[in-house]
Amino acid sequence: MRLSRRALLTATAAAGLATAPAAPTPAPVPAAATGDRPRTGFDRLRSAGYSLLHGHRVGIVTNPTGVTTDVRHIVDVMHADARVNLVAVFGPEHGFRGTAQAGGSEGRYDDPATGLPVYDTYLKSGQPLADVFTASGVDTVVFDIQDVGARFYTYIWTLYDCMEAARLAGKRFVVLDRPNPVTGRAALGPVLHKEFASFVGRQPIAQAHGMTVAELARLFNKEFLTKPVALETVLMSGWKRSDFYDASGLPWVPPSPNMPTADTALVYSGTCLFEGTNLSEGRGTTRPFELLGAEGLDGRWAGAVGGLGLPGVHFREAYFAPTFSKFEGTTIGGVQIHVNDRAAFDPVRTGIALLVTAKKVWSGFAWRSDHWIDKLTGSTGVRTMIDAGATTDEVVASWRDELAAFRRTRKEHLLYG
Repeated sequence: MRLSRRALLTATAAAGLATAPAAPTPAPVPAAATGDRPRTGFDRLRSAGYSLLHGHRVGIVTNPTGVTTDVRHIVDVMHADARVNLVAVFGPEHGFRGTAQAGGSEGRYDDPATGLPVYDTYLKSGQPLADVFTASGVDTVVFDIQDVGARFYTYIWTLYDCMEAARLAGKRFVVLDRPNPVTGRAALGPVLHKEFASFVGRQPIAQAHGMTVAELARLFNKEFLTKPVALETVLMSGWKRSDFYDASGLPWVPPSPNMPTADTALVYSGTCLFEGTNLSEGRGTTRPFELLGAEGLDGRWAGAVGGLGLPGVHFREAYFAPTFSKFEGTTIGGVQIHVNDRAAFDPVRTGIALLVTAKKVWSGFAWRSDHWIDKLTGSTGVRTMIDAGATTDEVVASWRDELAAFRRTRKEHLLYG
């Protein structure tokens, strides 16, 4: 039996803050040092009695990842608290309650659990999205969504679009920070070229950006928005740039249907590139983006990529039958990625190596006909170099200068040690 979105939603219904003001105002006060586990921006907002939101009609952009440490949704918590005037919710791709698959959303409806109006932001930007904010009657737009650290994961562009729309609508914008689950140690991979801008990359940042959403918001505000929005960010406490998600002690809620674990996020910034090919990226399996394959592939691929000696990872010959998406219901061959040293693992280099070796060992290899790979990598460079027979090292070297320039810009907006 298939439940409709509305039926599913109805069924599921029965101390001070460290803030970062809009650039170029002075740098934010650092989050207070603590020996406890990290506290999210929302945790700190609530513990301060929502003082940052007093006197404002508040709307929040969030999804199922907007939860407290005891996995209550922050919309439910805020709605029940007289100290905050929450009047609207804005849902991104997959929806506020998370009932939609990739490329879908929940539309406009009233949330059965709270009665709050839920507005759809998916595929809206600029003045149309500003009009949504205006129609909602909010004074302040709050953003709280868990990111996974990759340029082509669309929630950071929902952040960007909402910041620009809030500016156009004259609204204040507040970002509640959460950890980058794959650490904030470094930026990796090619930088988007503006002519390849899309919803999987609006602006020229690295493929693995190594930033939190609050840091990205400050970067967007200074470097990319037409004019700055009235921005404040509520920082985490207790989070370090070297921390993987499990160090946080926070519950993992899948940010989207094919991001089931923090391990998925670890490989995603590299293996999502297989969306741009005729190989399965593991959608329709229990290990999306860790299982890769196609009909006709066999153990030669695992042998070829394993022979490169890539740091921090092993490759196992694997066979699987996706339940949906590419090769639905067909048993195919390929590899499973096993990360054995997270600190040494480079997801982007690994993704390139997998593309290079797949093309060498499988005569059926092809790019998607719409050259979606160019949107994912941010230029024609990766595709044309691999087609020309370039090695993994040659492809990775090709973005050295643009990545170095991005790293310099990125450094100005980092908020944690």
